Amino acid sequence: WRIVKTMGQRLTKLKPVGGFCAETGGAITLFMASALGIPVSTTHTITGAIVGVGASRRFSSVRWGVAGGIVWAWILTIPASAAIAAFAWYLGQKLF
Repeated sequence: WRIVKTMGQRLTKLKPVGGFCAETGGAITLFMASALGIPVSTTHTITGAIVGVGASRRFSSVRWGVAGGIVWAWILTIPASAAIAAFAWYLGQKLF
């Protein structure tokens, strides 16, 4: 529920037509990336589409601090996951 609330209310206020446009834009982006063989995240495309819908209404309607927090979470998740997996592998080697 927190993610849905953040995406639909905290990032920018979405009305049903805006949600439809964001979903359509995200889906088209996924189809194009798939056709080109580019692996992309559904979450990233939908988030970008929601920001695009909000910014097209009014640039200031997007809460850029929330958007920046999401981007930083994406950036930090990759090395954090790698470090945790490396530590788990190390423990697995020592224990088994």
